Amino acid sequence: MVLTVVTLILTAVFGSLLVTLIALRIPDLSSVAHYQPPQASLIYDRHGNMIARVFEENRTVIPLSAMPELLLKAFIAAEDNRFFEHPGLDFVSVVRAAVVNLRRGERGQGGSTITQQVARSLLLTPEKTYVRKFKEAILAWRIDTRLSKEEILYIYLNQIYLGAGAFGVEVASQAYFRKRAADLSLAEMAVLAGLPQAPSRYTPLGFPKRAVARQLYVLNRMAAAGYITAEQAREAYTSRITYHNPVAAEHLDENGYFIEAVKKKVAQQVKMPLTRAGLRIYTTLDPGMQHEATVAVQNGAREIHARLVKESGAKTPPPQAALASIEISSAKVRALVGGTDFLASPFDRATQAKRQAGSSFKPLVYATALAIGWEPGSYIDDSPFSLTGANGVRWQPKNYGGKYHGSVTLAEALAHSYNSAAVRLLQAVGARRVHDLARAAGITSYLPPDLSLALGSADLTLLELTAAYMPFARQGRFAPPSLIERIEMPDGTVLPGDGGDIRQVLEVANAYKMRKMLEGVVRSGTGRRVAVLGGSIGGKTGTSNDNRDTWFIGFNDTMLTGVWVGYDHNHSLGADETGGRTAAPIWLAYTRSLPQSFW
Repeated sequence: MVLTVVTLILTAVFGSLLVTLIALRIPDLSSVAHYQPPQASLIYDRHGNMIARVFEENRTVIPLSAMPELLLKAFIAAEDNRFFEHPGLDFVSVVRAAVVNLRRGERGQGGSTITQQVARSLLLTPEKTYVRKFKEAILAWRIDTRLSKEEILYIYLNQIYLGAGAFGVEVASQAYFRKRAADLSLAEMAVLAGLPQAPSRYTPLGFPKRAVARQLYVLNRMAAAGYITAEQAREAYTSRITYHNPVAAEHLDENGYFIEAVKKKVAQQVKMPLTRAGLRIYTTLDPGMQHEATVAVQNGAREIHARLVKESGAKTPPPQAALASIEISSAKVRALVGGTDFLASPFDRATQAKRQAGSSFKPLVYATALAIGWEPGSYIDDSPFSLTGANGVRWQPKNYGGKYHGSVTLAEALAHSYNSAAVRLLQAVGARRVHDLARAAGITSYLPPDLSLALGSADLTLLELTAAYMPFARQGRFAPPSLIERIEMPDGTVLPGDGGDIRQVLEVANAYKMRKMLEGVVRSGTGRRVAVLGGSIGGKTGTSNDNRDTWFIGFNDTMLTGVWVGYDHNHSLGADETGGRTAAPIWLAYTRSLPQSFW
C-alpha cells in the first residue's frame, strides 16, 4: 500500500514537471550545438585592404586559437569567474543577486553565467521575467551537459554584442581599436570585457569615464583571480589607448558603385544572402585609380553643366557621367564610377543603364570589314543616299554638320566618323557578321538587325561597350571584364572570380590595323582632344541621336577606359555637345592622373 502511494506521488510530481516543461516550450538546442550565426561578408580591394562589410549582424567568427588567452580570461573574470567550475548555473551568484533584488525591490541583478548569456542570446527573448529566467536556467544546464566549456566560450565570444554595432570580439576589436583581436593589449582587452553588461552605458566612445571605471574593475578581477599580477594591472590601467570611431571602412562616395556591382555578381554566384554568408570577397578595385576616376567624373560633369548654363542662359539640370577602366593585360576592372554622386543616386550608369551607343559602335563594323578582306586603305562612298524601309518610310543617314566627302578610305571615314560611309560599309559586310563579332567581344544586349546599327542604334551598357574594344588593344584577344579575383567561403573553400577564358576574336594582323585606325581617330579625327597625352593612344568618340548620349572609349598600352555623359531622362545635352567635347575631356583628366607605370 505504501509503495503504491509513493509511486503515485512520484508519478504526479514527475508528471507535473513534464507538463510544466511542455508548457514552458523550452527551445531546441540544435542552433547552439551547430552554431552558425550570421556573419558579415567582407569586401577587399586589389591590395587586400577591406573596403566594405555587408551584414545583418556585424560579426566575424574566429576560433579560440585566434584570441589571446588573456582576452578569454578577461571576460571570464568580468562576467563569470566560476565558469569552469559550475554546471551552467552559479547558485552562489543567483542567491547573491536574489538578495540584492529583494533589498532593492526590483529585478535589476541577474547573476547570469556566461552559459546563461549564451542561452539567452541564441534561444530566448531579452525581457526580464521570472519565467524567462527559469527557462534560461534549464537551457544553461542542458547546454553545459552537451557542450564543452571551450565550445561555450567560443560561442559566447563570437555571439555577444559589444556596442558600436559590433557582435563578437573580432569585430569589436576592429571597431574600437582598428586591430584584430589577436593583437589587443591587456588594457584594450579589459575595456572590451567591461562592455557586455551594458554596451551603450560603458562605451569608451560616448562615456570614457565609465569605460575606464569598468576597465579598472576587470583588471582588478583578473588580478584577484591570479590571471595577471598587480603590477600588470597597474601598467594596463595607466597605459594610453587610442580609440577610433567605428565608421564603415568603405568610402561610399568613391567606392559605392564598384561595391554594389560586386555584391550583385557575388549574390548571383553563391546563391545566398551576403548579409549572413561570412564571405571574403577579393576584388580588382585599385583605390587610387578609383579615386581619380571619381574626381574626373565629378569635375567633368560640373564643367559641362557650367558650360550648358552659360551658353543657354537658362537654368539647366546637371548631367550625369560614368567611367569604366579595365587593365588590358588582365581584363580586370580597376575603376568603376556609375554616376556623379553615389550617395545621392546609387543607380549605376556604368553597368545597369543601357544607352544608345552612337558612333562609338562603329569600330565593330570596321573590324568586321577587315575580317572579310577589306583594308584601312580601301575606299567607301560617303555621299548622300536614302533607303525605303519595310514600312514604306524613307531613311537617310546624315553626317554631322551636313557635309559629305565622296570616296574616302576606311581609315578616313572612321577617323572623322562619317555616317553615310559607315552605313554603306555595314550594308556591304552584313549585319549578321557584325552581330557575330560583337557577341564574341562580349556584347550581350540586343542588337538591331538593320542598317541603323552602323550609327550605334543599339542600347548598351558602358562596361560592355568598353570591353568590346579590348581586341583592338590586345592583339585580337578578348576576355570578359572582371571585378572579382576570388571568393573565400567560411569553411575555407575558394570560389573563382567572375573572369572568363581569353578568346581570339580577330586575327592579330586585323587587330593591329584596327588599332592604327583608332590611333588615327585620336591623331587627326574626332578624338584629337586627347592627343595631347602623346604616345600610342587609340579611341573613338560617340554621339547618339539629338546628342542625348556622348561617349569616348580609348586605350593606351595598359588601360582601356570608357566614359559616358548624358541625362537620366534622355534629354539632349545640346546641339554642340558631342563625345569629343564632353566625354573625351573626362577620359583625358582620368588617364592623365594615372601613375607613369600605366603609360
